[in-house]
Amino acid sequence: MAALEFRKSSFSTGDRECVEVATNVPDTVAIRDSKDPEGRILRFTPAAWAAFRGALTHEPKRSVRASSG
Repeated sequence: MAALEFRKSSFSTGDRECVEVATNVPDTVAIRDSKDPEGRILRFTPAAWAAFRGALTHEPKRSVRASSG
């Protein structure tokens, strides 16, 4: 597996609520606490990450439906 390349989330706030995300590995979204870079890493599939993020932000799940006429 390729090394994860983390970047600070654009939603992180100053020195308090900071997370880093890595999306450079195919089919993986990795998240870690920027204050503890040697700590645990959460790994998600892109679909699972979208569902998790949607649940946190209360964004409705987007679905594609065929037009009925």
